[in-house]
Amino acid sequence: MALIVQKYGGTSMGSVERIEHVASKVAKFRAEGHQVVVVVSAMSGETDRLLKMAKSINPRGSSREFDQIAATGEQVTIGLLALALEKAGVKARSYTGPQVAIRTDTSHMKARIQSIDTERLRADCEAGITPVVAGFQGVSPDGSTATLGRGGSDTTGVALAAALKADECQIYTDVDGVYTTDPRVEPKARRLDKITFEEMLELASLGSKVLQIRSVEFAGKYKVPLRVLSTFVDGPGTLITLDEESSVEDPLISGIAFNRDEAQLTVAGVPDRPGIAAAILGPIGDANIEIDMIVQNVGADGSTDFTFTVNRVDYDRAVEVARHTAQELGAKGVRTATDIVKVSLVGVGMRSHAGIASQMFKALAAEGINIQMISTSEIKISVVISEKYLELAVRTLHKSFGLEAGTT
Repeated sequence: MALIVQKYGGTSMGSVERIEHVASKVAKFRAEGHQVVVVVSAMSGETDRLLKMAKSINPRGSSREFDQIAATGEQVTIGLLALALEKAGVKARSYTGPQVAIRTDTSHMKARIQSIDTERLRADCEAGITPVVAGFQGVSPDGSTATLGRGGSDTTGVALAAALKADECQIYTDVDGVYTTDPRVEPKARRLDKITFEEMLELASLGSKVLQIRSVEFAGKYKVPLRVLSTFVDGPGTLITLDEESSVEDPLISGIAFNRDEAQLTVAGVPDRPGIAAAILGPIGDANIEIDMIVQNVGADGSTDFTFTVNRVDYDRAVEVARHTAQELGAKGVRTATDIVKVSLVGVGMRSHAGIASQMFKALAAEGINIQMISTSEIKISVVISEKYLELAVRTLHKSFGLEAGTT
């Protein structure tokens, strides 16, 4: 008998019929003798609807009140699933995050979990009751409801699995695992049987939407076995593991991620002197804007062009700050581009194999795709290219590195 934490996303909870389908899946695990703790998201689109309504009343309102409103989406689905489980003959009890209690810090709308009291959940499991817990939420030190940010239900599931020392945390979604790339861009993408936490973390941070970054970090830190499965299609899914052992037949690259949400800024003609990078990027950081890739080019005249990328949601503010800084530094001006994307190769095989970067660059060059920026780490290589070449680049690299279905 295993203790399993199962998390079901918004698509899985999108209607009464789907909730009853989830109940039948949970009932099957219970019938096999397993203890199951279920974590659920709000119905698909419900959190967005609630926050849109709240912001229509007061767009600059208190984040505490936004959390009070947003958290009600999960309160509906935990009750509905508990009722569906009862109907299926499974004893169930629903809990909000504060009722568990999942204790967080004070950062409303992006809170971090501090601790979890597992006493109620353990008692329920021992008594043959299936706890149904609201994802995405907890309780702050002053007793207020606090939400964990986008995709926070994944983090709730992994955190509960860690606290309960569960045998496995299963993340159920509308895809049947982690793929070598987005099948909507490359139909020949292949489902991975397993992937390391490190690779999954890179893929998530570079644009893969399968799992929230914080949930992968949490799983890796606490060594929680994590599996991504489909709610609607039976199958083994993808196991996310610490194991990096590989055979000679394993591919060097595990996956290709891409991010359409990049914007590029170049502060041109800046004096090339010590401290100039801090002078440019300091004000950007002070504006709470995260910087992704950075390239600095020194010209023959002794000046430098300083190029960096930010998320497109921060683009307007970043341009405003950069132009002000450029004027103060006596730079020639600020050039911008929003028609770019970042494409990344990820794989632990890079650690022990040379030539990955050159193979990537040759494959792109053969298709006439110009690389504007390059960034590397031990297990990933990212390039910025023109947005119009995104699908061609992904398909070219997917084929070049032998990631297509039916290949080894």
